[in-house]
Order: sequence, then C-alpha cells, then structure tokens
Amino acid sequence: MPDLWAALCLVLVLEGLLLFAAPGAWKRAVAQLMEMGDGPLRIAGAVMIGLGLLALQWVRA
Repeated sequence: MPDLWAALCLVLVLEGLLLFAAPGAWKRAVAQLMEMGDGPLRIAGAVMIGLGLLALQWVRA
C-alpha cells in the first residue's frame, strides 16, 4: 500500500511540474480536450492504462 501512495504522490509532482513550467500550454491542451468527443478520450485513456500496466510490470520484474 505504501507503494500506491508513493505512486500517487509522484503523479501529483509530475502534473504540478507541467503546470509550473508551461501553464499556457496546459491551458491550450485542456481547451483542445474540451472540444474532443468522448470516444477518442476513452480510447486515449484505455491506451494510457495499458501502457501504464505494461510499464509497471516491466519495472517490477
């Protein structure tokens, strides 16, 4: 369980770095995401989940 909390904390750090380093780019990306339909976002989310699980398996091996 501590590993899960550590991973969630790292997600916050990475997202915070993006907001800190390039707030304008982040705003433009969010605006583009708002214009997209649900289908492409679901596909992107599924791909990200799959890649994350593969990366986790690779790191844990």
